[in-house]
Amino acid sequence: MTPRPLRVGLVQMQCGDDLADNMARACESIRRAAAEGAQVICTQELFRSRYFCQAEEHVHFDLAEPIPGPSTEMLGALARELGVVLVGSLFERRAAGVYHNTAVVIEADGSLLGTYRKMHIPDDPLYYEKFYFAPGDQGFRSWKTSRAGLGVLICWDQWFPEAARATALLGAEVLFYPTAIGWHETEKAAWGEAQHSAWETSQRAHAIANGCWVCAVNRVGREGTVEFFGQSFICDPYGRVAARGPVSDEAVIVEEIDLAMVEECRRHWPFLRDRRIDAYGGLLERFHP
Repeated sequence: MTPRPLRVGLVQMQCGDDLADNMARACESIRRAAAEGAQVICTQELFRSRYFCQAEEHVHFDLAEPIPGPSTEMLGALARELGVVLVGSLFERRAAGVYHNTAVVIEADGSLLGTYRKMHIPDDPLYYEKFYFAPGDQGFRSWKTSRAGLGVLICWDQWFPEAARATALLGAEVLFYPTAIGWHETEKAAWGEAQHSAWETSQRAHAIANGCWVCAVNRVGREGTVEFFGQSFICDPYGRVAARGPVSDEAVIVEEIDLAMVEECRRHWPFLRDRRIDAYGGLLERFHP
């Protein structure tokens, strides 16, 4: 089978209070990834600011912006200059009182291909996202970019096999997961290793079950009592980790992947062929007692 090489870049950052500085450092990391040959580059979740969802405070809505807007203009110009496809995670102000956790996909010519609004919204201690974000209403999405078929899901989405499957069925060869996940300081000693293992294992399983590449990009650093654990990674359709970032340091991870492995894996492990689509109606129910 003829190889289809693609160089992928992930930007793993620590974010501060200065929005302009966060954007400037993200853009510099994107440039660095492009200089290393990356053709598709993805940011972490909500990279323009600190992770504000640790508290329910109305002032944080001021961080939101329209799409298209200032950030998409800046990212579009950068994508056009570098000739790369960009996936960026933004806090979208859709209308007064309606906000989304949204990823943008920008083509190498700088055009905005579309958006994905996070579908699964968590409400956990220090992750009070339901206060800020309306759930996505576009469904799951995939884009046939000039580089590859890309699908984007966001953080909490990564725990749901239905989301990965639906996106893969729409043509995604690579699933990107912009992420902000870490350890609570009171839980790390007892549960830290298990939590990280579950996070990574879940996504590697999505790669296997759907015969696609998975790229998860996480933030690093301590914000409040949460220590974001980095370890952004890229894994192949067999679930093997091809590259992984550090636990606590910023990093630009660039790795060459082979899109031909999608076809190869799906031929040998034909999970998509053998799906019993006639028998899955129960998945549309909340629960069966």
